Amino acid sequence: MTLAPPPTPAAGFPPTNSVRRFTVDEYHELIRVGVLKEGERVELLEGWIVEKMTHNPLHDVVVDRVHEAIRDRVSRDWRVRVQSATTTADSEPEPDIVVARGPAERYANRHPGAADIALLVEIADSSLARDRHKARIYAREGVAVYWIVDLPDSVIEIHTDPTGPDLQPRYRTTTRYGIADTVPLLIPGAPPASIPVKDMLP
Repeated sequence: MTLAPPPTPAAGFPPTNSVRRFTVDEYHELIRVGVLKEGERVELLEGWIVEKMTHNPLHDVVVDRVHEAIRDRVSRDWRVRVQSATTTADSEPEPDIVVARGPAERYANRHPGAADIALLVEIADSSLARDRHKARIYAREGVAVYWIVDLPDSVIEIHTDPTGPDLQPRYRTTTRYGIADTVPLLIPGAPPASIPVKDMLP
Protein backbone atom coordinates (compact mmCIF):
# COMPACT_ATOMS: atom_id res chain seq x y z
CA MET A 1 0.00 0.00 0.00
CA THR A 2 1.41 3.39 -0.97
CA LEU A 3 0.17 6.97 -0.98
CA ALA A 4 0.07 8.54 -4.44
CA PRO A 5 0.04 12.17 -5.63
CA PRO A 6 -3.25 13.58 -6.92
CA PRO A 7 -4.02 12.55 -10.51
CA THR A 8 -3.47 15.06 -13.28
CA PRO A 9 -6.33 15.92 -15.68
CA ALA A 10 -6.72 13.68 -18.71
CA ALA A 11 -4.88 14.77 -21.81
CA GLY A 12 -7.26 15.76 -24.58
CA PHE A 13 -10.18 16.56 -22.29
CA PRO A 14 -12.49 18.23 -23.08
CA PRO A 15 -12.69 16.55 -26.48
CA THR A 16 -11.35 18.72 -29.29
CA ASN A 17 -14.11 17.79 -31.76
CA SER A 18 -16.99 18.90 -29.51
CA VAL A 19 -19.15 21.84 -30.58
CA ARG A 20 -20.86 22.82 -27.34
CA ARG A 21 -21.59 21.72 -23.80
CA PHE A 22 -24.98 20.38 -22.70
CA THR A 23 -26.81 20.52 -19.40
CA VAL A 24 -28.02 17.29 -17.82
CA ASP A 25 -31.62 18.24 -18.72
CA GLU A 26 -30.62 18.83 -22.37
CA TYR A 27 -28.82 15.49 -22.42
CA HIS A 28 -31.95 13.75 -21.13
CA GLU A 29 -34.01 15.50 -23.82
CA LEU A 30 -31.64 14.28 -26.55
CA ILE A 31 -32.25 10.76 -25.27
CA ARG A 32 -36.01 11.28 -24.96
CA VAL A 33 -36.47 12.49 -28.55
CA GLY A 34 -34.17 9.81 -29.99
CA VAL A 35 -31.22 11.96 -31.06
CA LEU A 36 -29.19 9.71 -28.77
CA LYS A 37 -30.38 6.14 -29.13
CA GLU A 38 -30.95 3.80 -26.20
CA GLY A 39 -27.77 1.84 -25.59
CA GLU A 40 -25.59 4.30 -27.53
CA ARG A 41 -22.09 4.22 -26.07
CA VAL A 42 -21.83 7.80 -24.86
CA GLU A 43 -21.88 9.58 -21.50
CA LEU A 44 -22.05 13.19 -20.34
CA LEU A 45 -18.89 14.46 -18.62
CA GLU A 46 -18.81 18.07 -17.43
CA GLY A 47 -21.28 19.02 -20.15
CA TRP A 48 -19.47 17.20 -22.97
CA ILE A 49 -21.06 14.20 -24.69
CA VAL A 50 -18.18 11.78 -25.09
CA GLU A 51 -17.88 8.29 -26.51
CA LYS A 52 -17.44 5.56 -23.93
CA MET A 53 -14.43 3.30 -24.12
CA THR A 54 -14.89 -0.18 -25.60
CA HIS A 55 -14.61 -3.20 -23.29
CA ASN A 56 -12.12 -6.01 -23.73
CA PRO A 57 -12.61 -9.46 -22.14
CA LEU A 58 -10.25 -8.73 -19.22
CA HIS A 59 -12.17 -5.56 -18.36
CA ASP A 60 -15.46 -7.45 -18.23
CA VAL A 61 -14.00 -10.28 -16.13
CA VAL A 62 -12.69 -7.79 -13.56
CA VAL A 63 -16.03 -5.95 -13.47
CA ASP A 64 -17.65 -9.28 -12.63
CA ARG A 65 -15.08 -10.14 -9.94
CA VAL A 66 -15.24 -6.70 -8.28
CA HIS A 67 -19.05 -6.79 -8.35
CA GLU A 68 -19.09 -10.23 -6.72
CA ALA A 69 -16.53 -9.28 -4.06
CA ILE A 70 -18.41 -6.13 -3.04
CA ARG A 71 -21.90 -7.64 -3.27
CA ASP A 72 -20.93 -10.41 -0.86
CA ARG A 73 -19.86 -7.85 1.77
CA VAL A 74 -22.71 -5.30 1.80
CA SER A 75 -26.11 -5.56 3.41
CA ARG A 76 -29.40 -5.71 1.55
CA ASP A 77 -29.88 -2.02 2.38
CA TRP A 78 -27.45 -1.26 -0.45
CA ARG A 79 -27.63 -1.99 -4.18
CA VAL A 80 -24.51 -2.90 -6.15
CA ARG A 81 -25.26 -1.55 -9.62
CA VAL A 82 -23.22 -2.50 -12.70
CA GLN A 83 -22.55 -0.05 -15.57
CA SER A 84 -25.58 2.07 -14.71
CA ALA A 85 -25.81 5.86 -14.87
CA THR A 86 -25.36 8.30 -12.02
CA THR A 87 -26.31 11.98 -12.16
CA THR A 88 -24.30 15.00 -10.98
CA ALA A 89 -24.82 18.72 -11.53
CA ASP A 90 -23.12 18.69 -14.96
CA SER A 91 -22.48 15.04 -15.79
CA GLU A 92 -24.09 11.65 -16.24
CA PRO A 93 -21.28 9.09 -16.17
CA GLU A 94 -21.87 5.34 -16.19
CA PRO A 95 -19.37 3.86 -13.72
CA ASP A 96 -18.58 0.17 -13.82
CA ILE A 97 -19.77 -0.36 -10.22
CA VAL A 98 -21.87 1.84 -7.92
CA VAL A 99 -22.84 1.02 -4.34
CA ALA A 100 -26.04 3.00 -3.80
CA ARG A 101 -28.72 3.04 -1.13
CA GLY A 102 -31.60 0.66 -1.75
CA PRO A 103 -34.18 -0.41 -2.54
CA ALA A 104 -33.89 -0.75 -6.31
CA GLU A 105 -37.25 1.01 -6.77
CA ARG A 106 -35.68 4.17 -5.33
CA TYR A 107 -34.26 4.78 -8.83
CA ALA A 108 -37.36 4.07 -10.90
CA ASN A 109 -37.58 7.74 -11.98
CA ARG A 110 -34.04 9.01 -11.53
CA HIS A 111 -30.45 7.85 -11.38
CA PRO A 112 -28.49 7.81 -8.11
CA GLY A 113 -26.85 11.07 -7.09
CA ALA A 114 -23.95 11.71 -4.73
CA ALA A 115 -26.20 11.62 -1.64
CA ASP A 116 -27.21 8.06 -2.53
CA ILE A 117 -23.72 6.72 -3.22
CA ALA A 118 -21.23 5.10 -0.84
CA LEU A 119 -18.71 3.97 -3.47
CA LEU A 120 -17.96 4.34 -7.18
CA VAL A 121 -15.62 2.00 -9.06
CA GLU A 122 -14.11 2.26 -12.53
CA ILE A 123 -12.16 -0.57 -14.15
CA ALA A 124 -9.41 1.11 -16.16
CA ASP A 125 -7.29 -0.18 -19.01
CA SER A 126 -7.14 2.17 -21.99
CA SER A 127 -9.53 4.45 -20.06
CA LEU A 128 -7.13 5.14 -17.17
CA ALA A 129 -6.53 8.83 -17.97
CA ARG A 130 -10.24 9.50 -18.38
CA ASP A 131 -11.12 7.63 -15.18
CA ARG A 132 -8.59 9.70 -13.27
CA HIS A 133 -10.14 12.83 -14.77
CA LYS A 134 -13.56 11.68 -13.52
CA ALA A 135 -12.20 11.99 -9.98
CA ARG A 136 -12.77 15.75 -10.18
CA ILE A 137 -16.44 15.20 -11.10
CA TYR A 138 -17.01 12.86 -8.17
CA ALA A 139 -14.95 14.94 -5.73
CA ARG A 140 -16.91 18.08 -6.65
CA GLU A 141 -20.15 16.25 -5.81
CA GLY A 142 -18.77 14.92 -2.52
CA VAL A 143 -18.79 11.20 -3.36
CA ALA A 144 -16.90 9.83 -0.36
CA VAL A 145 -14.90 7.03 -1.96
CA TYR A 146 -13.81 6.42 -5.56
CA TRP A 147 -11.85 3.36 -6.69
CA ILE A 148 -9.92 3.01 -9.92
CA VAL A 149 -8.91 -0.56 -10.67
CA ASP A 150 -5.72 0.04 -12.69
CA LEU A 151 -5.37 -3.07 -14.85
CA PRO A 152 -2.00 -2.21 -16.50
CA ASP A 153 -0.29 -1.86 -13.10
CA SER A 154 -2.42 -4.44 -11.22
CA VAL A 155 -3.26 -1.99 -8.46
CA ILE A 156 -6.38 -0.42 -7.00
CA GLU A 157 -6.30 3.33 -6.40
CA ILE A 158 -8.61 4.43 -3.60
CA HIS A 159 -9.47 8.14 -3.62
CA THR A 160 -10.90 9.60 -0.39
CA ASP A 161 -11.52 12.94 1.34
CA PRO A 162 -13.20 14.89 -1.49
CA THR A 163 -12.97 18.68 -1.50
CA GLY A 164 -16.58 19.14 -2.63
CA PRO A 165 -17.28 22.27 -4.72
CA ASP A 166 -13.92 23.92 -5.29
CA LEU A 167 -12.01 25.78 -8.00
CA GLN A 168 -9.96 22.60 -8.44
CA PRO A 169 -12.10 19.75 -7.08
CA ARG A 170 -10.10 16.67 -6.14
CA TYR A 171 -9.64 13.91 -3.62
CA ARG A 172 -7.09 14.92 -1.05
CA THR A 173 -5.86 11.37 -0.46
CA THR A 174 -5.06 8.66 -3.00
CA THR A 175 -3.78 5.29 -1.81
CA ARG A 176 -2.58 2.52 -4.13
CA TYR A 177 -3.03 -1.12 -3.13
CA GLY A 178 -1.02 -3.88 -4.81
CA ILE A 179 -1.86 -7.51 -5.43
CA ALA A 180 -0.60 -8.58 -1.96
CA ASP A 181 -2.69 -5.96 -0.13
CA THR A 182 -6.21 -5.90 1.29
CA VAL A 183 -8.43 -2.90 0.56
CA PRO A 184 -10.87 -1.44 3.09
CA LEU A 185 -14.58 -1.44 2.25
CA LEU A 186 -16.34 1.20 4.34
CA ILE A 187 -20.10 1.47 3.81
CA PRO A 188 -22.16 3.76 6.09
CA GLY A 189 -24.13 1.80 8.65
CA ALA A 190 -22.24 -1.43 7.97
CA PRO A 191 -19.37 -3.04 9.89
CA PRO A 192 -15.95 -2.36 8.35
CA ALA A 193 -14.95 -5.00 5.82
CA SER A 194 -11.94 -5.68 3.64
CA ILE A 195 -11.26 -7.38 0.31
CA PRO A 196 -7.97 -8.95 -0.83
CA VAL A 197 -6.88 -7.31 -4.07
CA LYS A 198 -6.11 -10.77 -5.47
CA ASP A 199 -9.83 -11.61 -5.19
CA MET A 200 -10.60 -8.85 -7.70
CA LEU A 201 -7.63 -8.89 -10.06
CA PRO A 202 -6.55 -11.88 -12.18
